[in-house]
Amino acid sequence: MARPRSRLKIGLIGTGFMGKAHVFGYTTAPRVFDLPNDLDLHCVADLSQAAASEAVRAFGFAHSTCDWRDIINDADIDIVSIATPNALHKEISLAAIAAGKHVYCEKPLAPLAADAREMAEAAEAAGVKTQVGFNYLCNPMLGLAREMIAVGELGEIRAYRGLHAEDYMADADGPFTFRHDQAGGGALSDLGSHALATAEFLIGPISEVLGDCVTAIRERPDGSGGRREVEVDDIGRAFLRFANGATGSIEGNWIATGRKMQHDFEVYGSRGALSFSQERFNELYFYSADDMPGRQGFRRIEAAPVHAPYGLFCVAPGHQIGFNDLKAIEVAGFVNAIAGRCSEPFNFRAGLRVQTLVEEIHCSSRKGVWRHTGQSSKEPDGSHGED
Repeated sequence: MARPRSRLKIGLIGTGFMGKAHVFGYTTAPRVFDLPNDLDLHCVADLSQAAASEAVRAFGFAHSTCDWRDIINDADIDIVSIATPNALHKEISLAAIAAGKHVYCEKPLAPLAADAREMAEAAEAAGVKTQVGFNYLCNPMLGLAREMIAVGELGEIRAYRGLHAEDYMADADGPFTFRHDQAGGGALSDLGSHALATAEFLIGPISEVLGDCVTAIRERPDGSGGRREVEVDDIGRAFLRFANGATGSIEGNWIATGRKMQHDFEVYGSRGALSFSQERFNELYFYSADDMPGRQGFRRIEAAPVHAPYGLFCVAPGHQIGFNDLKAIEVAGFVNAIAGRCSEPFNFRAGLRVQTLVEEIHCSSRKGVWRHTGQSSKEPDGSHGED
C-alpha cells in the first residue's frame, strides 16, 4: 500500500490580482508537475470578512479571516503567500518567518533595500524557504535565451535593452493609489524591477547604473474631492554596465499609452542577436551572423515540448502557455525547494538584489552620477560610480 503523501497547507493574504494568480499557481502546479507534496488551500485573509468569505467560495479555501495575523498564528499553515500592498510585505513576512513558516511574497520585496535585507537575513537565520514573485523568469523562452547566451551562440555579448511598459497609470485623472505612495515605490520598483531581474538573469550582474526617473503626472485625485501630490516616478530609466563588459539600458513605465504588457528585451552579440516580447511570449527571435548572405534575418523560435517545462502543459508545439502557467512553474520550483530537491529559484536574497538596484538607480537619478551596485566590473573605471 502506498504511503500517504505529506501535505503543505497554504495561507493566502490578499485576494486581488496577484492573490488570485497565487491560487492558480497552487492549484495548477500539482496537476502538471510531480511534486513531493500535496497542496491544501487552508486559509485566506482579506480586509473584510465578506471579501475573505467570498474568496473561500471562489477559490476553494477551507477557512477565512479578516485578520492576517490569524494565518501567522495558525500552527497548521506551512506556507504564507503575501499578495498585499507593498508597504505590508515586511511586517507580514517577518511575522511569518518568526513563526517558522515558508514565505512566498510578491515583488517588490520591500519598498526599501534596508527592509528587504532585514527580511532576507531573518529568513536565512530561521532556515525557512522564501520565494519572490518574478514569474516572468519562469518562461521557457527566457530559459532558452539564457542557455543560448551561456553556450556562446551569440558570441561575445556587447549590448542589452530591456523594457517593461504598461498603461494602467496613463490617465492623469486616475485616482491616487497605494502605488503612488512613497511606500509603493513607483514605476521603477513596480515594473522596472522585472526589467532589472530579466537583465541579470540573461546577461549577469549589473556593475554600474546611471538613472533618470521622471514624475510626469504630479498630482492625482485623492478620493475626497481634492488632489494629492505624487512623489514617485511614472517612468524609471537607467543605463547599465554589466560585470562582463556589456552595456545596456532598461526602462519601467506605467504611463505607456496603449501598452498592456510590454516586457521586452534585445540582446546583441558578436555572432548573433535575440529579440523577445512578453506580448508574444511563446516566441523568441534569433539572428545568426553565420547565415549565408541573402539568407540572413531574425527567425522565429516557437515554444514547444522540447523547451522544458512547456511539454508538461501541452504536448503540441505552438499551442502556447499563459501567464498563470508561469505562476504554476514558479510554485513548483518553490515547493521543490522546500522539499530540498533544489535551491530556491528566486529567494528573498535575490529580491534584495533587485531592490538594491532600484535604489541605486533612484540615487543616481537624484545626483546625476553613475552608481556602483556592489558587483565588480570586467574593466574597472574609476571615473564613474560616485557614492
